Amino acid sequence: MSKIEVLIRPIVTEKSTMLAEQGKYVFLVDKRANAQVIKEAVEEFFSVKVKKVNIGKVFGKKKRIRYTFEKTPTYKKAIVTLYPGYKIDLMHHV
Repeated sequence: MSKIEVLIRPIVTEKSTMLAEQGKYVFLVDKRANAQVIKEAVEEFFSVKVKKVNIGKVFGKKKRIRYTFEKTPTYKKAIVTLYPGYKIDLMHHV
């Protein structure tokens, strides 16, 4: 697994936009990735210094689709905190 395959895409929601103002960015990451690999990938790809990486697993939920129930996919996300003075412009990297 190369470093560029670790970061799948940024998660852009209302909550993640508010976190970005604090220097924290949320990414959908590969389920096999650990904090050290995610840190190296973000530093290499965006040319920033990462202070901390928090990882969480988001479990799928049951959703009703017409007459049956289906489960949404389970995924892994990382909240990356940058050192003060560094920023990631997600609009130019998407």
